[in-house]
Amino acid sequence: MTKTYAQPDVLVSADWVEQHKNDANLRLVEVDVDTSAYEQGHIAGAIAWNWQSQLCDNIRRDLLTKPAFEELMADSGITPDTTVILYGDNNNWFACYAFWQMKLYGHKDARIMNGGRKLWLAQNRPLTKDVPTCPPSSYAAQQPDTSIRALREEVMQAAPEGKTNLVDVRSPDEYSGKVIAPPGMAETAQRGGHIPTAINVPWAQAVSEDGTFKEPAALQQLYEGKGLSPYHKTIAYCRIGERSAHTWFVLKYLLGHANVKNYDGSWTEWGNLVNAPIIKGDKPI
Repeated sequence: MTKTYAQPDVLVSADWVEQHKNDANLRLVEVDVDTSAYEQGHIAGAIAWNWQSQLCDNIRRDLLTKPAFEELMADSGITPDTTVILYGDNNNWFACYAFWQMKLYGHKDARIMNGGRKLWLAQNRPLTKDVPTCPPSSYAAQQPDTSIRALREEVMQAAPEGKTNLVDVRSPDEYSGKVIAPPGMAETAQRGGHIPTAINVPWAQAVSEDGTFKEPAALQQLYEGKGLSPYHKTIAYCRIGERSAHTWFVLKYLLGHANVKNYDGSWTEWGNLVNAPIIKGDKPI
């Protein structure tokens, strides 16, 4: 069994953040599902990114374009050499989504605060409502790294071919088609169910009760026990791509799987596609 994370440097502890949050070349960024959480109190020095307005293109229903990403980084005072520490609520859902987009555009040093906002609050660590000022920087992004993003055409080919791990990280009720989306979520689809051959490994099974990622051996047992081969290409999906970014992070950086992609179109795209096959029930096929 794996005893250490494949790339342990992508995780930092709350203690590490407490000690380094004022470092000159470091930027703390909070990304929450609840976009009002930051205003209620946050780590001193942290800025906030709004996933609904700043981490997507709402006109094209797509990720940020390269120029828009560069503008966000520059407005955040981030340069290509800045160490960016991401954290958020819901056990770092959208922190991992932001991490994935940063890696898509080639940012070298992005990390996740293990445990996120949940652990910080549980440990009664200090919060502030002060919003820091960020002098604008200059940022030139890399061309998009297509090796970590799956589009629908690739998923369409992978489903019948059977040599790709398709992993649906939604809840069992979403996977089976009992519900189309979690309660209160606006983004939805016409049909419920899952992509043929996809196995169901809910994203939350990768984290412990305190919000930190489980140990390597437990993670390895979780995914391989569900039939996910570490030697095959893997495509993860959820509803809009944020929970699957969390699983992508676990598989690629913590377990070291060589070929992992996030299908950010996920169920809101697949469940609305004309003539796209689906399966209902709790079995992959």
